Amino acid sequence: MIVAADSFFDSSTWSVLRNLVLFLVLVFWAATAYWVYKDARRRVEDPWLVGMATLLGAVPPFLGPLIYMLFRPPEYLDDVRERELEMAAIEEQLAERDLRCPVCRGAVDPSYLVCPVCTTRLKQACEECGSPLEPIWQVCPYCATPVPPGVVTGEEVLQPVRLRRTRRAD
Repeated sequence: MIVAADSFFDSSTWSVLRNLVLFLVLVFWAATAYWVYKDARRRVEDPWLVGMATLLGAVPPFLGPLIYMLFRPPEYLDDVRERELEMAAIEEQLAERDLRCPVCRGAVDPSYLVCPVCTTRLKQACEECGSPLEPIWQVCPYCATPVPPGVVTGEEVLQPVRLRRTRRAD
């Protein structure tokens, strides 16, 4: 008895093997389309663009995910948000930087005339109301008293204040 060469392809083994390979290809195709969907959701805010990316990832089988990978956004939305929060925190730190004594770096309030840590004079006081004055002001904004030229000078500001010690008569 002579067996035909094409009898393997007519056998049930070939049929099962072919169906298994087709099933695995179909599962892999669905998995790549699902991966594109999940990845697009993490990278794109617009639901319409997520749907278009998923369609692109599914329609040309196995080629769609490669095309998607060429044109997808470079970073995740969470990374973008985290970077924006970090930038806001850095900007806040830089804004707080002005609220430090330039000599000892101690925390000071904008209303302080003198640094409480190193006694460096930070600002001059208004002669009328005692409020702190900025060097460029020509009038006190608190009591409308004109500031004479030369009252607030660079030599006087940022100099340690000599503390007066009072003796107690015992």
